[in-house]
Amino acid sequence: MRATVSRLLRETNLLFLADKLRFYIHQYKNKGKNKSFQAQHPDFVFPPDYLMYESFNINYESYYKSGRGAAEKFIGIFRKYNTADQVKVLDWGCGPARVVRHIPQVLPGSSVFGTDYNENSIRWNTENIKNVDFNLNGLKAELPYPEQLFDFIYGISIFTHLSEPMHYDWKNELGRVLKKDGILLLSLQGNLFKTILTDAEIKKFDAGEIVVRGNVKEGHRTYSAFHPDAFVEKLFSDFEVLEHHPSFLNNGKPEQDLWVLRKK
Repeated sequence: MRATVSRLLRETNLLFLADKLRFYIHQYKNKGKNKSFQAQHPDFVFPPDYLMYESFNINYESYYKSGRGAAEKFIGIFRKYNTADQVKVLDWGCGPARVVRHIPQVLPGSSVFGTDYNENSIRWNTENIKNVDFNLNGLKAELPYPEQLFDFIYGISIFTHLSEPMHYDWKNELGRVLKKDGILLLSLQGNLFKTILTDAEIKKFDAGEIVVRGNVKEGHRTYSAFHPDAFVEKLFSDFEVLEHHPSFLNNGKPEQDLWVLRKK
């Protein structure tokens, strides 16, 4: 038992060190481009590099443009199913506000909320982002909001870092705070991600079972879950699937599946 614990600690430390090294490499590679982009956008406040790296990458232009583009895309999808005024929107797992900071401009008159379990991100968001109400949540599926508050909830690559039991716990909690007929939009690691799985993992995936690589702290960016369609449909059996956009290659890298669901 002691030997197993010692081995796991060594593996965790090695993963942490490798992740830190990767951060410094990316920071160095993007330093010049980031300085130039910041000079072109002096009024736009960027989060600290490591906060950005933990949830995305250290590229200021990409953070800015992809955040705005995602906000416009998600609200465009939501508006196909809800055109009401003064709606309430939640970014579940908002990180350092890449997307949610743009929602008040993309959807004027809305009440916008962001929640995340990273204390540093929430502290920075609260101090720097206006017109969004931020909350620090834990890994446990508990949110401080009343039942049926939100018209629209989106979560970008959040279920991808949770264990199977947490999938069910968080699905129930999101369903609790989402209005009847409310829209839930999620990105998940679907069929295209089978290319990085082992043969044993692919066999499990093809059987419709979730695949979880959990040798690090749950919720960390290196903790990874992969989602076959059959598992998603079972998990959200009490929701209506409105849209499913399968993953695709973007400049050689797989983009996650996009699922749009409506609470029954």
